Amino acid sequence: MQKVHEKVHDSTMKLNYSEPKIYTGGIDINSWSKLSFKEKKDALSKSWYVHYSYRNPTTGRLKRQPNIKGGANRYRDRKSRYHILSILKESLEYVLSEGYNPYEDNSSLAEFIEKKLLNKNKEVKTTKTVVKEIQPSKKTEIIKTIYPIEKAFKLVLKIKLQIQSKNSYSNFNSRINRFEKWLKNEKIDSKEDINSITKKTVIQYLNSVLHSSSARNRNNTRLDLSSLFQTLVDNEIIQRNFVSEINVLKATPERNKTYTNTQQEDIFKYLKQSNEILYLFVQFVSYNYLRPVEVCRLKIKDIDLTDKKLYVRAKNKPVKIKIIPDILIKQLPDLTKLDKDDFLFTPEVIGGKWDTIENNKRNYFSKQFKKVKDHFGLGKDYGLYSFRHTFITKLYKEMAKTATPLEVKSKLQLITGHADMKALEMYLRDIDAVLPDDYSNLLK
Repeated sequence: MQKVHEKVHDSTMKLNYSEPKIYTGGIDINSWSKLSFKEKKDALSKSWYVHYSYRNPTTGRLKRQPNIKGGANRYRDRKSRYHILSILKESLEYVLSEGYNPYEDNSSLAEFIEKKLLNKNKEVKTTKTVVKEIQPSKKTEIIKTIYPIEKAFKLVLKIKLQIQSKNSYSNFNSRINRFEKWLKNEKIDSKEDINSITKKTVIQYLNSVLHSSSARNRNNTRLDLSSLFQTLVDNEIIQRNFVSEINVLKATPERNKTYTNTQQEDIFKYLKQSNEILYLFVQFVSYNYLRPVEVCRLKIKDIDLTDKKLYVRAKNKPVKIKIIPDILIKQLPDLTKLDKDDFLFTPEVIGGKWDTIENNKRNYFSKQFKKVKDHFGLGKDYGLYSFRHTFITKLYKEMAKTATPLEVKSKLQLITGHADMKALEMYLRDIDAVLPDDYSNLLK
């Protein structure tokens, strides 16, 4: 049986060589774009080469031949290495099919090619190039493809347009355009290769953003630029997203103050008399604990008065369902005759068309409320968001009268819509909703 096995596997009908293959550091080259940065780095840290086996005339078995690298590993990027090795593989397949045998006198691949193709001028030129590349001592040259900055940015913006919300895309597009304008001012032409933008270049730009605005804006800009370069990596235009390696600066978040009971009552009384649309807008923030931008997204069809449910469309998340408390239902006008696809809030009426981006809607109501703040002499520390803080604080204190802190937070999480208990606890600390009782007796 052993002899039969040997005869079958060493049959003379089989080729004397195996198909040349390219070793790419132990990874599937076709899945390169799906690999992590570490996986790519590990693969490029290894030697890449073409390998094949040839039948040993003495044993009759296929024997692995020396690896052919051709200087490919001098390059630190996937594209250059694979380009060289692909040419070597194709050339090796050709000479093997023409009868090249590493065990005969013509063991020199260069000599074999010269003899085989001596009278074919064009082919001689081609094979001389191949021989030159196969010899590790010779320097291999590759024509690098230039991908202009302008073209790279347009590609990313086109992709982001399809996957981001209008508001997110508007912010992203604005930041990328400002970066491109800065590059031009720094004499970096948009026709230059995208690889001409270095880590140092981006750091210099982020420093200019920091000096002209704030650490928070600088960090947000860094985040968008990182997203830009990561998309280029994913599309195999560049090899590395160096922006992700740039540090994030400490930035103190700006948070609106909570209104006192007197301030809140006075503002409600004033709004009811002066601006009914803004008054109802504020009540949705206060009683349903919505963010101002979430109120701007509400449409007539999102309000189910029969089941007392509110369908809130959060950014890049599934629709959230919240109950509508009776205190808010009593304030709502008749919505039955309105178009279901109309927005609940517009500048002129409750229920109507309003064709503009969310940022513009939120800014409109913020400007309207600025007039109210000016009337009461309130500074920049107060805003529409303050009502959310105010009424969550009210709710917590009222519930804490008859329940333990854990019970209160468990019920409160369902109302506020925080993702988890940790997020809610951090929020409550930030707005100082939880304060201790008077501890004077402990100091006596």
